[in-house]
Amino acid sequence: MPANNQVPVFVSSDAARTVFRWKDAIAALQQAYGLPIPAKATPPRTVAILEKTWLRTLPAIPPGGRYFGAKLMGSNMGDAPPGIEYVIVLFDRTTNHIAAFVDGNLVTGFRTAATSAAALDRLAPQGPARLAVLGSGLEASMHTRAFASVRQLSQVTVFSPTPERREAFAAAVTQDLGIPATGVASAREAVEGADIVLTAARSRGEEPILFGDWLKPGATVVSIGSTIPEQREIDVSVVERSDLIICDTLEEVLTETGDMIAARAAGIEFHHKAFSLADLMSGACNEQMASAKAPMFKSVGGGLQDIVVAELILTKALEAGLAIPLPMNFETKR
Repeated sequence: MPANNQVPVFVSSDAARTVFRWKDAIAALQQAYGLPIPAKATPPRTVAILEKTWLRTLPAIPPGGRYFGAKLMGSNMGDAPPGIEYVIVLFDRTTNHIAAFVDGNLVTGFRTAATSAAALDRLAPQGPARLAVLGSGLEASMHTRAFASVRQLSQVTVFSPTPERREAFAAAVTQDLGIPATGVASAREAVEGADIVLTAARSRGEEPILFGDWLKPGATVVSIGSTIPEQREIDVSVVERSDLIICDTLEEVLTETGDMIAARAAGIEFHHKAFSLADLMSGACNEQMASAKAPMFKSVGGGLQDIVVAELILTKALEAGLAIPLPMNFETKR
């Protein structure tokens, strides 16, 4: 282990997939967000850009964790082959050494869905629930599985513009989770009568895909697809309808996502009903929770989520012998 011989390890996506468990990740995130989190421990993401090349960095030092570090992702969107690679670098607080490099692609999907489920577990009423899913990609698939670990899903209805994709999604949910699932021809049809609504697929034209008057009273909304000013996912009517808005990274959600920028431009006031995920987990907004009839969780992702889930995966991969020791040593500056 890195703590003993100082040799860093690599954790592949295959290893992460083998050791990952939804309930463990959700519990770890609920615990992490329930602790006091100094602002300097989770600074905002940074993005370096030169022409068509970009590099994004998400650093964090989770309170109470053994590891700290950052996720890096980057791409040249010009002449290079298309694609983005992610790496999470973990430092060990007990040794001051670089402990691991974790392939961040699958971890990103895991942490996003687990964070949403951690919030949903506090926001949605207990008992069986009908889930509407707008989208049929990796995030939609992971979120459905994460939600199924915290709520009994009685039915899943999915809309995706491509009939083959939504039918394949529904078939996989039924086969893997044993939950009746169907694909439908419109977003509105999917949402009708749903207790929980997940939006995980922005439209190609960056037009809203969910509207407030589609939602039944008491429905909980989870929105994950609008993370930068240029992106749209939910209509301003959804923001207006929501009487409690939980944000994983409060200021980034409220000021840097296209959905909230559009709501502000439409004259909708939402700051008074917006709280952080830490507020939700610590109980700081219990009074608002008690009276909320139309809660929403909105996410942009954050380094804290990456590091908490990566630590969990690293620990389990080491225990299972699935972490690969790397033939390298870093020089320590004294």
